[in-house]
Parts: sequence; C-alpha cells; structure tokens
Amino acid sequence: MTEQVTATEVDTEAADALAASTSEASLRRSEERSRAIEDQIAKDPSGFRMLTGDRPTGHLHIGHYFGSLANRVRLQDDGVETFVLVADYQVIADRDGVGEIGDRVRSLVTDYLAVGIDPERTTIFAHSAIPALNQLMLPFLSLVTDSELYRNPTVKAEHEATAGRPMSGLLLTYPVHQAADILFCKANLVPVGKDQLPHLEQTRVVARRFDERYGRVDPARPIFPQADALLSSGSLILGMDGTKMSKSKGNTIELRMTADETAKIIKRAVTDSDRHITFDPVNRPTVANLLTLAGLCADRDPAAVAEEIGDGGGGGLKKYLTEVLNEKFAPIRARRAELEAERGHIEQVLRAGNERANAVADATLAEVRQAMGMVY
Repeated sequence: MTEQVTATEVDTEAADALAASTSEASLRRSEERSRAIEDQIAKDPSGFRMLTGDRPTGHLHIGHYFGSLANRVRLQDDGVETFVLVADYQVIADRDGVGEIGDRVRSLVTDYLAVGIDPERTTIFAHSAIPALNQLMLPFLSLVTDSELYRNPTVKAEHEATAGRPMSGLLLTYPVHQAADILFCKANLVPVGKDQLPHLEQTRVVARRFDERYGRVDPARPIFPQADALLSSGSLILGMDGTKMSKSKGNTIELRMTADETAKIIKRAVTDSDRHITFDPVNRPTVANLLTLAGLCADRDPAAVAEEIGDGGGGGLKKYLTEVLNEKFAPIRARRAELEAERGHIEQVLRAGNERANAVADATLAEVRQAMGMVY
C-alpha cells in the first residue's frame, strides 16, 4: 500500500525547500559582501564603524579569543573605529538576577585590555550606563510585530526550549534591543557568525522602517545606516569534552587560568581509542578539535601537527597542545595579572568609554526625536 501525501504536506515541503534555498543564497551574498568589506578595509578603513560585544555571564575563554577577540584586535589595529559593548542588561533577559555582575563586568574589561583592545582607540561601554541607547527601544518597538519577534532564532529557540513557560518581555524584545545597540552609534559593520545573520537582518529592517516612517526626504541620506555583516572565518572551537564550550560544563580554558590549570584541563580532554593521530573532523571530531586548537596556537596546519605527532597518541597530542597553548597565552596572562592589580584603571577605562558612548547616544536620540517631531 502506498503512502498518501496530502497537498498540505507538499506545500510545506515546498516552502521549506524555498526557505532553505533562499537562506543559502542569502549566505552566499553575505560571504561575498564580507570579502568585499575586507578588501575595502585594507584600502581605507575610515568608512567603517564597528559594534560588537559580550554578555558578562562568566569569564572569557579561548573560544571567545579565537572566535571573536583576536579579530576585534585585528580590525582595531587596521584602523576600524570600534565600539565594544558590555551587555549587562542582557544578563537579566533570561534569568532572575544578575549575581556578582560588577565583578564579571570588570573581569570582561580586564580580558579586553589583556588581549590588546586599546581603550584609546576603542570605546568600551556598558548597556546600563547609556540611557539614550535604551530609550531608542521605545520607537524601535513600534516598528516590529510580535510575530516577527517570535520568528527570531534566539527567541524561537528559547520559546521552544521552555516548553510553554512564559519568557520575559526583555528576552522577547532582545532583537530590538540588539538593534538599538547597533544603531545608537550608527555602526555599519557587525562581526557575526552565519547563524547570527537573522539578528542583523532584524536591525536592518528596523533601520529601513524608521527611515520610511520618519526619515528625511532625501533617501540618499538615511538617518540610520544599513549595517553589514562581517562573517567570521575562524574555526569553531569546542570544549575539552567535544561539546560546546560552557562554564557550567567545566570544559573551557579561561583566559585568566594559569599554565598549571590549563594543563590539568587538557589532560582530561576527550580523544578516542585510535593511537595514531590523524586530522579527520568527520570521523574523529574530538581529536580534530584538539588539533585545530593546536594549529591555531602554533600557527600551523592541523593536518601537519597530526602527522608530526603520529603514533604519539592522545597523550602526545595533549602534551603538544599544552605547550603551544600556554606559550600562546603567556603574554596575555601576564598582562592580565598586571591589570587585575589595577582595579582603579579598569573602572576608569569603563567610565571613559561610557562617557564617549553617552555623547554618541545622546546625539542619536536627539536626531531621532527631531525626526519624530518630538522636540518640545
């Protein structure tokens, strides 16, 4: 007996196929645009303003370093004007309280400075210290629908994961808060992974709709820019157990850890039973993860590292990784130790960054109120 396929099922499959095709086409366009932006930065970085940042939910680790921090330093050093957000308000989006938020914020800023982010060239600031940024959420919220918010990948995933438990209003409106983060300083460049492209598209939608509703007559001079994605080209680094890096799992190597602490964590890293080391991400993902990390630390091809270790087994791989990782992060750790003893300096960096960000946010909010006819 043959299985009957309904018209609804056919329509759904067609819609899914169309969405996948559209997503792939959009990704290819974003990749092409990212390459063009990189070329333009190399020629003249003065036309770019970048916004990036982190939630202060825990200490930064090597995944953060290779995934984003090193690239931020590169772009800063290339001359791109940079704003780095400490997203402290987003900590309460999905939890009841903030805990030791002050210590985590200071730790985050300490990590930023230790890896090479320069507060003289980069504006480091916190959500809660920039009233005008957060006030932009009110007009921006009027430009989106609740169904659009529920379709956002982060909101959708959270909604599905809670099995019907109500989410906070702050989490539901997270995409609009993110739009305010980007648009308050009129950033036109946001480093993201491909899974974050829908978040940036929501910001672009907010910018377009604001200008359509309140913007100037001249379409060539919009109030807000259309921010571009700069796609990350870095490798995804998993935790030492082969799963996503997470502080709660104890599988991370934090930037603040000592060489001995690092060695102990790497010693517990998961490999496999094959003693001969090869670089095979598909069939040997945990071994490939350690080889990728070793290659990043030593600036070598992971396959060449594997060939060198050969029959040295998991023990040989872990020994090599420990050596190159501790060598790579020794200067960062030394600088971090110095900064930890200068708490007043860390707080001054944040105060100065907040002051600069407030000046930018106040100017943007004034422009928004003018456009909306709300200057009384």
